Amino acid sequence: MPTDIYQADAPQLAEREREEGKHHQHQELEQRSDTATIDGTAATANGNGNLSTSNSTSNSTSNPLNGLRPRTATNGSSSIIDTTLSHPGSVRINVKGAFIVDQESTTPNGRSGSPSHHETKDIRLPNHTAVVSHIAIDIGGSLAKLVYFSREAHSTEPGGRLNFVNFETDHIDECLEFMGHLKRKHQSLNGGGASKGGRPGEQLCVMATGGGAYKYYDKIRDVLGGVDVLREDEMECLIIGLDFFITEIPGEVFTYSEADPMHFVSPADNVYPYLLVNIGSGVSFLKVSGPREYQRVGGTSLGGGTLWGLLSLLTGARTFDEMLDLASKGDNSRVDMLVGDIYGTDYSKIGLKSTTIASSFGKVFRKKRQAETEAEDSGGLGHEDDHEEEESDRHDGMNSTLPGFSTSSHDQTNGHNDGGGGGGSSSSRPFSPADISRSLLYAISNNIGQIAFLQSQIHGLSHIYFGGSFIRGHPQTMNTLSYAIKFWSQGAKQAYFLRHEGYLGAVGAFLKRQPRNWGRRGSFEEAQALEIRMRSRGRDAGQTNNNEVIIP
Repeated sequence: MPTDIYQADAPQLAEREREEGKHHQHQELEQRSDTATIDGTAATANGNGNLSTSNSTSNSTSNPLNGLRPRTATNGSSSIIDTTLSHPGSVRINVKGAFIVDQESTTPNGRSGSPSHHETKDIRLPNHTAVVSHIAIDIGGSLAKLVYFSREAHSTEPGGRLNFVNFETDHIDECLEFMGHLKRKHQSLNGGGASKGGRPGEQLCVMATGGGAYKYYDKIRDVLGGVDVLREDEMECLIIGLDFFITEIPGEVFTYSEADPMHFVSPADNVYPYLLVNIGSGVSFLKVSGPREYQRVGGTSLGGGTLWGLLSLLTGARTFDEMLDLASKGDNSRVDMLVGDIYGTDYSKIGLKSTTIASSFGKVFRKKRQAETEAEDSGGLGHEDDHEEEESDRHDGMNSTLPGFSTSSHDQTNGHNDGGGGGGSSSSRPFSPADISRSLLYAISNNIGQIAFLQSQIHGLSHIYFGGSFIRGHPQTMNTLSYAIKFWSQGAKQAYFLRHEGYLGAVGAFLKRQPRNWGRRGSFEEAQALEIRMRSRGRDAGQTNNNEVIIP
């Protein structure tokens, strides 16, 4: 039977030793590896619960350089962080009894207000007693995702939790300030490291991935006072993080549909192969054949950054969450040309419903021109009135630079209005920023879904996992992606989602921080043995919970 100790693939020892320059730690770390116990059982290198390999292959090259919506956090939350961090590399994750913390039972105090950083649901690790000495960050083009371990604040309960926080990359200084707090907390709990009389190796380590790990490398070191910053391959971290979530965290993976919004699933016997669609600012498609065996098979520049950029031009929304809120209130049929608009009914002969989108934004040109013509015929808006309405729209967070938009809540939610309306009444305008937001969200999501299907078809993959911060637990996004996969595959393929979809890379980087020579004989689990054990874990998980569905 497998144990409950999770360890991701260990890095090559010689390369890591040169990067860190801490050869003097080998003997101590190896001794700790031999003697560490969890629940009275020795944690050994060759135990079935330890995931590690150094021999598996990768088809990618090193990179030279995303009720589930996040809850807001503020700097006030720093007062409740009680980290116990020491000895970089000494951690193994004890996942026995792990669970995702419900929203209402998360650690209290100061969780509101700031649009620049958010916190999602933590993962409770009630049986993890080993110390942790590092934090991990995945810095993308739009968001920086941070993962760190903490003990339970003001609690006598054992274990701790993995915390998940993200910042807009434009506010990277706030992120570094928060990381600085974690460093100071670490120093106060562990004597400040060797420079202040502490034991060697007590300095906090930062595991960094994503393009920003290279772009902001010097800045991270400068702001945090010369801490070790280890840069990890972005694609590899994504796979390690996803494998961890698939195999180790109950209630993490689910399917989505309007009829059954969140249907949780357990891993099947065959975890591999699968397709990972990682949707951040752009989109990457990764074929994963086994642990650390992957290939980037495609990508598209039309991703979250596209939606964010266009909606920032077309509406007054300033954050991605505001844009998603707008989309949830909109009616895309006022903007998109549907099959029913062309045929007057559905086109059942080729399987198209009347509500199927035939052309994204297909009605805008005609309606915009009609609205402008009617406004001219009725005298239009005076310059001062137009300026006052624009200022009012900006104040409401829904300003648009295009004529023909409505900011009236009634117009966003009730009925269709195909007429342009005369005069300056905003309620008579044909479409709103909310309608535009919904249309564009559908356009990008449908495009990603269709490309994902085509890639899965080319490579013979039936399991398609969607990750990245673009999704954000947003129902319309998940429903669109899921529907696209089912439609194009005629039900033969399935889309899967994760509750921590935006943190795959950060968690992968977190798990890559491993001790050197951690085995009793300095050996590593072979890739084939690792894959067999992961599949065995999937079978065990499916047998122990009859309420969960096994992925076919």
